[in-house]
Amino acid sequence: MLRLQHRECQSAPGAHLPCQTDYPQEMKDKRQNAMKFKAILFDCDGVLVDSEAITCGALRDLLEESGWSMTLAECMDRFIGKTVREEGAAIEAHTGKPLTEAWMQTFYERRNQGLRERLQIIPGAALAVQAALAHTGGQIACASGADRFKVEMMLRQVGLLPFFDGRVFSGHEMPRSKPAPDVYLAAAAHLQVPGSDCLVIEDTTVGVTAGVAAGATVWGYCPDPGAGAALLQAGAQRLFLTMTELAGLLGTS
Repeated sequence: MLRLQHRECQSAPGAHLPCQTDYPQEMKDKRQNAMKFKAILFDCDGVLVDSEAITCGALRDLLEESGWSMTLAECMDRFIGKTVREEGAAIEAHTGKPLTEAWMQTFYERRNQGLRERLQIIPGAALAVQAALAHTGGQIACASGADRFKVEMMLRQVGLLPFFDGRVFSGHEMPRSKPAPDVYLAAAAHLQVPGSDCLVIEDTTVGVTAGVAAGATVWGYCPDPGAGAALLQAGAQRLFLTMTELAGLLGTS
């Protein structure tokens, strides 16, 4: 999760983010009128729900029990945007044990328990989803790298699942997960909208890379300082600080 102070959107040397206040009103109106998307595709973890610290906390604890110690920050840095199985070789190398289905099941059980107990919606996410529905006439989807059970459980728990009913896509069900574009391409195809007419909402470089590879415009949710440069470098065309800000941008597009 990334947090960026307002007015510091340019964060990377030579990379400038076009903030709302940078232009005269006439230019802002022209930019806004041009930003009309036929479909809007949301990532889930870190974008709609505040889940990443919970999931990585369960993973960190289980890894430590298995012989690989790291801090929560180190675990989040290494695993956010990836599946556990993608790091299977590293897990086996550090623990000296095979990554078994039983181990994965223990992780899923602890993760799910933590999510049920502590999961919170990202502030403003419901407003942003409603704005996306209005902007596109209902053409929205959730395209996550996580497993379907987790995604639907989390969306249901925070009251967002009805907005995405029948339009949830999991990277676990694709030939390739993020940073490959497969999950975003599947969501766009389901909505019968070309990738080039889609807006993708992401918070990680892995997700931004996937959205760009799908041909979409990608905006980065960036609430923490210091991380905006990486999202821009990965291909995000705009950063926003809060989901309420995103709702405003979509409402004026």
